[in-house]
Amino acid sequence: MGVEIERKFLVDHEKWRNLKKAAGTHYHQGYLLDGLSCTIRIRLAGSKGFITIKGSSSGITRKEFEYKIPAADAAELIKGFAGSSVEKIRYKIKFAGKLWEIDEFLGDNEGLIMAEIELKSENEEFEKPAWITSEVSHDNRYYNSKLAKNPFKNWGKK
Repeated sequence: MGVEIERKFLVDHEKWRNLKKAAGTHYHQGYLLDGLSCTIRIRLAGSKGFITIKGSSSGITRKEFEYKIPAADAAELIKGFAGSSVEKIRYKIKFAGKLWEIDEFLGDNEGLIMAEIELKSENEEFEKPAWITSEVSHDNRYYNSKLAKNPFKNWGKK
């Protein structure tokens, strides 16, 4: 069984921009289903395609199953079947022995920069880079599937 244990953090824009980093990868993610018990996502990550099924969260843990699919199929599924989508540039940075994935969102979520770290257990300790700010792991608004429906640009608007 696939399990994801993940913590999410906001990123200090100025410190992030001043950090030397390799080029990121363009991601386009479409959501076929965003229900209470599971989310089904199609992802184009550069020239690679994936389908991912995620279960509901219990703390910062949830079931996750991800499978490679042809990129052309991923593009067609996003275009023809996704009810909502997000686009972002993802950077991968090693820090203190851990892999951090940092997403700079595009389009309606532009201005949001978020970092994720996957852990082996919910109580695993790790060192935070200087460009990390507040934790948003338990704020569902920051799930990519939620950002696809209620983008960052709309927050604060009534």
